[in-house]
Amino acid sequence: MGKERIEAAFARAAAAGRAAFVPYITAGDPSLDWTGRYLDRLAEAGADLVELGVPFSDPVADGPVNQRSAERALAAKTTLTGVLDLVGHKRAAGFSLPLVVFTYANPVAAFGWQAFARRAADAGVDAALVVDLPVEEAGEHRAACASAGLAAVFLAAPTTDDARLAAAVAASSGFLYCVARLGVTGAATSLAAGLTADMARFKRAAGKLPVAVGFGVTTPEQAAAAARLADGVIVGSALVRLLEGKDPEANGKALGDAAAALAAALERRC
Repeated sequence: MGKERIEAAFARAAAAGRAAFVPYITAGDPSLDWTGRYLDRLAEAGADLVELGVPFSDPVADGPVNQRSAERALAAKTTLTGVLDLVGHKRAAGFSLPLVVFTYANPVAAFGWQAFARRAADAGVDAALVVDLPVEEAGEHRAACASAGLAAVFLAAPTTDDARLAAAVAASSGFLYCVARLGVTGAATSLAAGLTADMARFKRAAGKLPVAVGFGVTTPEQAAAAARLADGVIVGSALVRLLEGKDPEANGKALGDAAAALAAALERRC
């Protein structure tokens, strides 16, 4: 399905007068079996798309909450192959939300760019975000995704100049991931100063390509404010930290409750 399923999700949200809700969780935390259950919780809570993180030993874009989550997933022996197998199992069981794999270049390069794209598309992944892959060096990745029918998502940050922003837009399919603030992922007490101007610039450059904002969106109030600026709102660390408890079932309930509150906050008001 690739970008078509993603585009349909953003279109449905826009038709309903709201921003799309895009929660992030790390696959394999605390196990792939529990991740499968958490995906169902997120769907029930009102998610429109889900970002599924592949645990990596050196997650340079991630703050401490997501780093700890990756460590737990790696301790559970989660692999890229295992994550793709999980997606295949969920698709076979009827899971229908678009799924974006959030990963780093090393695991994909080790897998093989073409092999990864084909395997991910066959499993039912809709898009890949290789977070540490610069758009200028992404030719092989982009070609592999295009050949397999997999969308490729790239990042834009407040420091991205206009030429590089245009390149990220041209390379992206599905949506453009806009970083709300500089630094790594993580919860924040407020949205970044200057976000309104940054998002206006991103939206102008993106044209018809949906724009989703992430990094530092924590509370329903922040999500509501971000929803007035973007087509989609991505929330990661604020949800991942709810999975740190010892009881996976209780963690899943907390995840579902928090996701439902965030989803409810995304009705845009001009």
